[in-house]
Amino acid sequence: MSRKITFLTLFLWLMTVTFPVMAQQKSDTIYTFRFVPQKDMFYVPWNGNDTELARLLECIESNKATILNGKLPLYVDGYCHSLGSETENLATAKIRANRVKSELIIRAEIKEENFITRNHAAEGDFVTVRLTVPAKETAATDAEAEARRKAEAERLEAEKHAEQERLAEEQHKAEEARPNILTDTPSETKAPTESHLSLRANLLRWATLTPDLGLEWRICPSWGIAVNGSWTSWSWSDKDRRYALWEVAPEVRYYMGEKKAWYLGAMFKAGQFNYKLSETGKQGDLMGGGITAGYQLRLNKALDLDFNLGLGYLNADYEKYEVIDGVRVRRGNETKDWWGPINAGVTLVWKIK
Repeated sequence: MSRKITFLTLFLWLMTVTFPVMAQQKSDTIYTFRFVPQKDMFYVPWNGNDTELARLLECIESNKATILNGKLPLYVDGYCHSLGSETENLATAKIRANRVKSELIIRAEIKEENFITRNHAAEGDFVTVRLTVPAKETAATDAEAEARRKAEAERLEAEKHAEQERLAEEQHKAEEARPNILTDTPSETKAPTESHLSLRANLLRWATLTPDLGLEWRICPSWGIAVNGSWTSWSWSDKDRRYALWEVAPEVRYYMGEKKAWYLGAMFKAGQFNYKLSETGKQGDLMGGGITAGYQLRLNKALDLDFNLGLGYLNADYEKYEVIDGVRVRRGNETKDWWGPINAGVTLVWKIK
């Protein structure tokens, strides 16, 4: 009987010592704050962050004295995986963790030294705050916290899967659209690869009421032969005023560069003119030639715009005249030489073959 009493006394003593120790065992409580992928701003009302923040502030308030004396640190872990490199992910994770800590410091009136912070370039786009609080305060919420962790993991996995599907869809659309961009957009991405024939019209000549047409034969991507011709004949004031001319200008061109858009050329020019814009008219011949340079801007598969300028020499041999009673009266001959610009054009080029 005495043995039973002794054993019972020892058992009761062990229970009085062990039960408080068990009651003081600690359990982790985790609070998760979600962030927009690739962003570091902490949106409190977004995606349940406000509810999670309210729960965390309540827990901090109930354990504030223990937290402030350093016995109950807050473990803050920042996560980011939505950027291109590990360095960028770690930097963004650090900013996210600091933003959550700033919110807690302001709202709960705790200090920076009450946190232990780690950052991770993996897993997701969120920040977790973990407290190891007495089990009696968290026993009722352990199952709920575990359920939240599982739900969060499932949500993150679903978001990751959806993001992968979205990126794959965008890549597929981009690959489908790329051939149309290469073939339909006017550009100079490709140099000519074969000979062709083009019809030309100098828009500057047409603007001065001087019809101008020409042809160019691209023998190969680097060489071309062009011939332009102009003709006009205008008279007014009872034929007392006159503006008439014709010109022919053959040209050889050498195209340069990877896209064969720039060129240098040699041009010969010959023609006749009859100008009477005042009391004295001038009628005669012109001849000369020089060096040309230009650039062809591709508009689409069939049309180019040719900007060109020619510098060289022209000789004009002409006679002067007056009109008296409808009869031309000769007033002498003159010859003039000209060095400088001899040709200019903004020419529309149409590839016809």
